[in-house]
Amino acid sequence: MRQFMLPDLGEGLEEAEIVSWYVNEGDHVVTDQPLLSVETDKAVVEIPSPSSGRIAHVFGVKGDIVKVGMPLVEFAEGVEQDTGTIVGELGSSEHPPTTAISSERPTGPQPQVFPAVRALARKLDVDLESVEATGPGGTITRADVERAAKGMSPAGRVEPLRGMRRAMAQRMTAAHALIVPATVTDEADIDDWPTGEDVTIRLVRAIAAACKAQPALNTWFSSGTGERRLIARVDLGIAVDTEGGLIVPVLRNVGERSVSDLRAGLDRLRADAIARSIPPEELRGATITLSNFGMIGGRFANLVIVPPQVAIIGAGRISPQAVAHRGQPAVRRVLPLSLTFDHRVVTGGEAARFLVALKSELELTS
Repeated sequence: MRQFMLPDLGEGLEEAEIVSWYVNEGDHVVTDQPLLSVETDKAVVEIPSPSSGRIAHVFGVKGDIVKVGMPLVEFAEGVEQDTGTIVGELGSSEHPPTTAISSERPTGPQPQVFPAVRALARKLDVDLESVEATGPGGTITRADVERAAKGMSPAGRVEPLRGMRRAMAQRMTAAHALIVPATVTDEADIDDWPTGEDVTIRLVRAIAAACKAQPALNTWFSSGTGERRLIARVDLGIAVDTEGGLIVPVLRNVGERSVSDLRAGLDRLRADAIARSIPPEELRGATITLSNFGMIGGRFANLVIVPPQVAIIGAGRISPQAVAHRGQPAVRRVLPLSLTFDHRVVTGGEAARFLVALKSELELTS
């Protein structure tokens, strides 16, 4: 027997949630045939078979959380030699394989539930895993279920975080523990923009110009080594709001691309993100991030930086504002700007100069 383990799905990803199986025990598969799909922090990924052979055993069911390096399937004797099928970048992860599968289910002894009580729980839409057992020997009683039903009515049903929301919770917790954030804000007067100007593309190009003027913001920082890496190319993470959560695909080399090429690339990334079909490699490697939250609402924000990046730009809702224009009061269209930076690595002066460069670029008429 030979086992096929969950491969490394990309830098920093230690686990994935099983979405669905395409094979069953006893099936014969061929090399590169999809075995199952799993959900990482931002995308659903198909895992192909590394070789041909008969599936003797599958590990895990839908909803299980599988760690990188843990078994997915076991092939029967006589399986063909591995062909080197790779998902993501095998061997590039900084995290060694672990030795356990986590499914977010309670791991201790399960409370006893009689059929009548289980039926009552189904009727009242009560999750038995969330019910405190008070009966003899840890038995869940009717009273326990009814008490749980009353308690959940005002707040709604308890549900575990899954998929992107679970990954978001993990990443935001890590960011909160690692980053020392500070935020500066300003407003760009865009009233002289041509009619129909593409706001997002103007922001993308302005960020590229600001990174060139102040490279300290287009940087990766390693807390472990205390080293920063200034990056010449600007690979911009673009926050995309979807029904399942926030996805941040990466628009590559934005400082060297034309307006039409940037728009085509952004449209493709956004469509793939919404469809949850975006390749994992297009979710990695951002050097700085843009959150154009003003398309939904809000003016300024204290945004969250995802390591190893050191900065994120927020664009608020464009609105008419009373301003002083050429020494006279006027009502002009204004774009609010927020810059959150990691104050461990970026100085206040560097952040302020970046914001000045960003504002100046946006205020150009073309």
